[in-house]
Amino acid sequence: MQNPQIDIKTFHKTVTMSGMLISIGIAFGDIGTSPLYTIKGIFSANAISEDLALGVLSCIFWTLFLQTTIKYIIITLRADNNGEGGILSLYALIRKHFGKWAVIPAIAGAAFLLADGLITPPISVASAIEGLQKYDATMDPVPIVIGILIALFVVQQFGTEKLGRFFGPIMLLWFGFIAIIGFMALKENFGVLKGLSPHYAFNLLAKHPGGFWLLGGVFLCTTGAEALYSDMGHCGRNNIRMSWIFIKISLVICYAGQTAWLLKHQGEVLNDLNPFYEIVPGNLLLLSVIISTAATIIASQALISGSFSLVNEAMRLSLWPRHKIKFPADKKGQLYIPFINWLLMIGCIFMVLHFKESKYMEAAFGLSVSLTMLMSTILITCYLLMHRLNKALVVMVTCTFLIVETSFLIANLKKFEEGGWITLLLGLIIVGMMYIWMKGTNIKKSLIETEPIQEYVPALMELSKDTSISKFATNLVYMTPVSNSELIETKTIYSIFQKSPKRADNYWFVNVSVLDVPYALRYKVETIAKDDVYFIYIKLGFREAQRVNYYLRLIIDEMVKNKEVDISSRYSSLQKGNISGDFKFMINQSYLSLENNLSTWRNLIMKLYFLIKKVEIREEEGFGLETSNVILEKYPLIITPPIKVNLIREL
Repeated sequence: MQNPQIDIKTFHKTVTMSGMLISIGIAFGDIGTSPLYTIKGIFSANAISEDLALGVLSCIFWTLFLQTTIKYIIITLRADNNGEGGILSLYALIRKHFGKWAVIPAIAGAAFLLADGLITPPISVASAIEGLQKYDATMDPVPIVIGILIALFVVQQFGTEKLGRFFGPIMLLWFGFIAIIGFMALKENFGVLKGLSPHYAFNLLAKHPGGFWLLGGVFLCTTGAEALYSDMGHCGRNNIRMSWIFIKISLVICYAGQTAWLLKHQGEVLNDLNPFYEIVPGNLLLLSVIISTAATIIASQALISGSFSLVNEAMRLSLWPRHKIKFPADKKGQLYIPFINWLLMIGCIFMVLHFKESKYMEAAFGLSVSLTMLMSTILITCYLLMHRLNKALVVMVTCTFLIVETSFLIANLKKFEEGGWITLLLGLIIVGMMYIWMKGTNIKKSLIETEPIQEYVPALMELSKDTSISKFATNLVYMTPVSNSELIETKTIYSIFQKSPKRADNYWFVNVSVLDVPYALRYKVETIAKDDVYFIYIKLGFREAQRVNYYLRLIIDEMVKNKEVDISSRYSSLQKGNISGDFKFMINQSYLSLENNLSTWRNLIMKLYFLIKKVEIREEEGFGLETSNVILEKYPLIITPPIKVNLIREL
């Protein structure tokens, strides 16, 4: 069998035309549509001057160089977890080496990235549609933007595999288009290119009144860099790196072209004008709106798919409650989470109705993702240290990025009162949810009581042969969090022997664990007592679906074929036909006992944990079990026993 690690390494080293086309279509949508609103956002309330225009161009160029090229393209893309990227993949890669504290930046980064997903589709689509206002200044873009967003979220359930093949060519057309219109504007004033010198950026930040605060607008040019890293597993590291050369050239030319147009309007304030559409020749305006709308839809689609992947990883890492996952296409990695899809749709529509125009959305855009970038810098530093690179070099690189990103964050804080508080609040709510879920899950795990299984094997064998007790099932399967075949949960023993004796021919204890790699399907079987007691470990990657019912059927079929177990019915009337016996699954479900004597803080954590649990799917669905064969048994969760009381009996 071929080693999958070799395939992954080859995939990331290989550069192909088709691979680069896929990268252009998937990885660069968000950062690629930024010319629609970045310059517009900076100059919508600032009078145009040569120093200001050239300073902004210089800041944009060097931001793309430092943040996107150096940090993400060159450094961060090195950190792949079995070929996969993204902030939670990075966390899974380093968490064993850096203890429990690494989960804090991982949770914060993931939360603010999800919050950013509520503003990116509205601002991108609105910026494109507003180009039609050049035809009719009184046109209200809100209904069109909402209609496009609703259609975009509705089609998620059907999968985008067939549409996906058009993403690359459309985005290639988009980047070619913005390069051409940028060059057409630039050729009237090639002197603008002197703005690429860092001298102009320094003058803007050090000498221009309020120049530092313009970094909040400049930051919009690189907001898609984090999503770029998340798409590494779909596109391949070197395909992304090679594609970026073309993408960056197109972006710089477009920004330079817009700057050339600005210099022709010194002393003016843009107000509702968009330099992007102003540099488009009049006869190409309608075409530019169509192409830009298609590009923003593709960028939004990539971000929505990325949100599904992010939540799926968070669920597998016990950082988020489990939701129903569907697989609308055969393509590996493509998934659909209905709960997240409709939640994002409602959030995006709210953003459009609240802000109405893209210029107001820009106020809320960037603050949350600047926090994500800071968190990813902390995690990537851990990765570099884990690989024992030169510590002095790592510290120097880290400090550079921390200074740059802290500057962007401070500048973006100016947007707080203008609307940035919305995404910041949403991000903090998601951080709180993830933290509470993690803490509640850990508290539950810490309360698991176990006993040596060998002490109960003779009793299990006797029970299976005791015909005085009605047979409960031919094969009785217990889903257990215990990952040691020598131990068994105390509550499982209680369920089998005391709650109501459950006689079965075969007892199966199944433990499902999630690995720190994205894709893995492994299992191990331990025979505790042949034709009586078995322990099965199922090990899944954090991006794999938990289809335990299906996996268990495959495992047991293999065991039957190898004559390791007999699952046929033990009833004499059915044995003649070699009919397989039934399977029943037992799941222990806990609830917070009223008898707990908890501190105020732990009581709040657990109450909120069980409140969040209400949005989680049923446990049998989470495991992928056939609900007709599942039995739930509820047990009180006692975290802190009540204080001892002295009851006095009266005579």
